[in-house]
Amino acid sequence: MFFSRTEDYIQRFLLQRNIHKPYDLTIKNIASSLDIPVYYWEYSSECVNVNERCLIFLNSNRSEQKQWQEFGHEIAHFLWHTGRQEFLPPTFIELQEWQANYFSYHLCIPTFMLQRIKTKITPKYVMNLFNVEYEFACKRLEMYRNKWLASI
Repeated sequence: MFFSRTEDYIQRFLLQRNIHKPYDLTIKNIASSLDIPVYYWEYSSECVNVNERCLIFLNSNRSEQKQWQEFGHEIAHFLWHTGRQEFLPPTFIELQEWQANYFSYHLCIPTFMLQRIKTKITPKYVMNLFNVEYEFACKRLEMYRNKWLASI
């Protein structure tokens, strides 16, 4: 199976940070490798640039799994997008949000790690292994299976 540019990017990104296994995939490991502080608050999650420094705010009322998924989304904005969305046309904001969501699925459950699994891959197994919500695991596995089917 071939890797998309996003999958290649994420694999290189993680391996450069010595993140090889699902238990290495943590907010702390990734944020510290990028020198990005993460704050928890009661509002919606977001990535903010203050004096050319990235800060990530995560909703403290969310589950650990949801925070991890939202962190993946916000890191995509930091790595791939510049500027402030309030100055962008709505269709461009839509594109950025789609890209960040797509990135999140691949960061939270990287393809190269999925390929290493030797047991039967089920949504519940992936949910527990990668510390994500059940629906997130289902969607990611659907993406993975669709890609695999397209390559045969």
